[in-house]
Amino acid sequence: MRSYRKILNEIKPYVSGMPIEDVKRMYKLKDVYKLASNENPFVPAFVQKAVLKELKNINRYPQSDSFALANRIADKFDVDIRQVIFGNGSDELIVMALRTFIDQDDEVIVAYPTFLMYELQARVCGAKVVKVPLKDYRYDLDTMLAAVTDKTKIIFIANPDNPTGTYLTHSEIEVFLSKVPEDILVFLDEAYYEFAPKDFPDSRRLMERYSNVIIARTFSKVYGLAGLRIGYGITNIELVAVMNKVRDPFNVNRMAQAAAKAVLDNPGFVEKVVKFTVREKKYIYAELDRMGIIYLPSATNFITIDFKKDTKDLFDFFIKKGLIVRPLSGWGLPNFFRVTVGLRKENVKFIKLLKKYVKSK
Repeated sequence: MRSYRKILNEIKPYVSGMPIEDVKRMYKLKDVYKLASNENPFVPAFVQKAVLKELKNINRYPQSDSFALANRIADKFDVDIRQVIFGNGSDELIVMALRTFIDQDDEVIVAYPTFLMYELQARVCGAKVVKVPLKDYRYDLDTMLAAVTDKTKIIFIANPDNPTGTYLTHSEIEVFLSKVPEDILVFLDEAYYEFAPKDFPDSRRLMERYSNVIIARTFSKVYGLAGLRIGYGITNIELVAVMNKVRDPFNVNRMAQAAAKAVLDNPGFVEKVVKFTVREKKYIYAELDRMGIIYLPSATNFITIDFKKDTKDLFDFFIKKGLIVRPLSGWGLPNFFRVTVGLRKENVKFIKLLKKYVKSK
């Protein structure tokens, strides 16, 4: 039998939300709404135009360092271009940070539950993962600090968090950073940054004060480029230089770079998406309140719902009716599920099906 790394025997691969195409085929459905992966329901014409224009260059490798796009990010956040790094989605930035800083048996601290990729990729890299349970569905920063040892190399913080949708304020993060040893990297994963409220951390300012901070953001959520896979990191020049040593060349394709430049040049699109999401969340909240169903108020474009019983039967009911949501059993939350804020017609269908299921039980 072919040999491979022993740790892989212990690791379960990340399972993504079911694709629309698979559900259509499996259940012979014409229309399927996917509210499982926190995607943006809008595809602006200007992004399509930018991608089509770039197609004529697909025989050429992309800019390896995404130079033109890096200039846009540097200008937007008033940083040196050497402080910017790109990934094939912000997921790849997680991998790059681990490949840069982790040696065998080093320790990584994560919350539990939180974004699954932190633990999965840390274990692949040979790290010991220390999991700190959430407290009232929020990060317990004091207990995370207490978990620090001389082997700790990285602390991952998803803010706002996935799958809970909760967030940490500026003052909470600032106090936390002031107590973390300077030789420990604090990875601030801000995938849902654009949806967050006013008291959300100004991580760009905190990064100036604390040299051990890396900010990771994505074009997959509010910008609507999930299918193109592109994210970016901002940190100090030294960390970017070292991380570039483990970054795969040409890791961000031409179409992704062109689309990202297009959405940055059209800030009104982001404003539209955020306003729409806030309005639709209010609609869903109100309907859930009427049904007496408990949910976690969210600083993102999704809502996590406490169904008070195992959600497998509910998920099966939804999917056979052409609606995909995200059960959270993989996060250790079998009684919870997550629903993305979609178009009004998708949100209405979700509420109607949920009412129908509850009434039938």
